[in-house]
Amino acid sequence: MSERKRRTPRQARAGSTVEAILGAALQLLEAEGLERLTTNHIAARAGVSIGTVYQYFRDKDDILAALAQQRAGAVRDDIAQLVISPPGANAIRAIVQALTRSFDDAPRARAALLDAMYRGRDDGGLQQHHQAFLAAIDGKVQLHAELTPERAFVLTHAPVSLLRAAAAEPGLGLDPQALEDELVRLLEAYLTALPAAG
Repeated sequence: MSERKRRTPRQARAGSTVEAILGAALQLLEAEGLERLTTNHIAARAGVSIGTVYQYFRDKDDILAALAQQRAGAVRDDIAQLVISPPGANAIRAIVQALTRSFDDAPRARAALLDAMYRGRDDGGLQQHHQAFLAAIDGKVQLHAELTPERAFVLTHAPVSLLRAAAAEPGLGLDPQALEDELVRLLEAYLTALPAAG
């Protein structure tokens, strides 16, 4: 049996319903954690029926994927603007901070959303953001070395993968500022080495 196609919000009211569902999911995820998050709880918090939730989302994972994509898209756009802007003395740190601080308002939700963004669903997850980021900066930035697909992959995936691992392993007790410093050091060293690589 084929799965019924989910509605895409086309009107302002539908868009606000989806935003209410996503906002409710984020609030519950932050307050109670992933284990207690259910579509019934989300519907109740959003003030909509469970049927309304299922008009737009297949399940809880679909809601998490939409939340992650929303957050990742905003961060991707911020980073693209930082890359396109004239480079400053702390350009790499500003980019790392955009990544590391993107979940400051939802620290408990960080691991679940990073995992959902990384895995993706119908839209390709991190790959979709990687390609959208490259398209956003294409022809708008002068680099010291050719940005091959492999180099672009390392630059976009390494920091996100490390942040995902850090969020998934809270028992390590990593200091956020020290982790930020190390990510800056990693990216600066990689970028410095690129011109020598040819």
